[in-house]
Amino acid sequence: MSRAIGRDLGPGDEIVLTLLDHDANFSPWKALEEKGVVIRAVKFNEADCTLDMADMAAKIGKRTRLVAVGYASNAVGTINNVAEVVRLAKQAGALSYIDAVHYAPHGPIDVRALDCDFLACSTYKFFGPHMGVLYGKREHMKKLRPYKVRPNSDSIPYCWEWGTLNHECIAGIKACVDYWEDVGRRANRAVTTRRAAILAAHQAIHQHERKMTGKMIAGLLAIPGLKLYGISDPQRFDNRCATFVVRIEGHTPLELATKLGERGFFTWDGNYYALNLTEQLDVERLGGFLRIGLVHYNTMEEVEQLLAALREIAG
Repeated sequence: MSRAIGRDLGPGDEIVLTLLDHDANFSPWKALEEKGVVIRAVKFNEADCTLDMADMAAKIGKRTRLVAVGYASNAVGTINNVAEVVRLAKQAGALSYIDAVHYAPHGPIDVRALDCDFLACSTYKFFGPHMGVLYGKREHMKKLRPYKVRPNSDSIPYCWEWGTLNHECIAGIKACVDYWEDVGRRANRAVTTRRAAILAAHQAIHQHERKMTGKMIAGLLAIPGLKLYGISDPQRFDNRCATFVVRIEGHTPLELATKLGERGFFTWDGNYYALNLTEQLDVERLGGFLRIGLVHYNTMEEVEQLLAALREIAG
C-alpha cells in the first residue's frame, strides 16, 4: 500500500505518522523519504503513553497527503482516538490509514462509522489464521496503481492480491467468524443476526477484560520496584486494552520472561516492533519491556497466579 500510494506523491508532500505505532505502520511510509516525501511524527505523552492530539492537529496541514495511525498500541495497550484522527485528516483533504491489528480482538471495528480510507488487520489477532486483511474505499482502490504480477487482473480485488489465493486461510477465517458468532450467542441468547452476535461477543469480552485489567493493574502497581507504562487510571480503562508492559528494577525483561516461562506463563520481552516507543522511553538499550497480554479466555485466577509469580521473582 505504501508503494502504491507513494507513486502519486512527490517532493514536499507530507505523511503524518506516530511514535506510538508498530513499525509496520511507520517504516514503509518513512521509506518514501527517498522520493522527497516529508515525514512528520506525532509525539506521545510519556506519563501515560497516549498520543499527543494537540501535536497531531498541529502536524496535519495543507501539505499532508496521508495520516497513518494505529487503532491500539501493541505494546502499551493505548486505544487511540482514531475517529478524531480520521476527522482531522479529512478536514485537511488527506487520506487516513488505520492499523487495527492489535485492536481487533478487543473491540468492534466499523469502517463506515469511522469513515477511514484504509484499514488493515490480520485474522490471527482475532483467533483465526495468519492472514492479512485490507479494507479500502473503492474510489481509492480503483484510482491507485498497485505493484502486481502482470498476469493478475487489473480489476478489484485481484490487482491487490498476489495470485492464487490462500484458500486454507480463507476457510479458517470463516471458522474464526463462526467462533465469534458462537461466543456472542452464548453471551446473549436474544440476538438474531450474525452481526448482533459478534457485537454481543465484543461486549461480553470487553466486560471480562476490563475486570481482569483492574485486577492486573492494581496488582502490578503493588509490586515493589515495578514500573508500569501506559494508562493506569481505572476511570480511563476504556482507553486501553488488556496489554501491559512493565520493567522491574534489577531484572532485565528477558530474565523476567524466562523466569515466568519456567513457571508456565507465556509472556514476551523486547520491543514488539514498537521501536519508536522504546527508544523515546529510553528502554531499548535496556532490553525493552516485559509484555503481558490478556484475552477473553484468560481467567481472574490466572491473573492472580501471574501476579504472585511476579511478586516472587521481584523478591
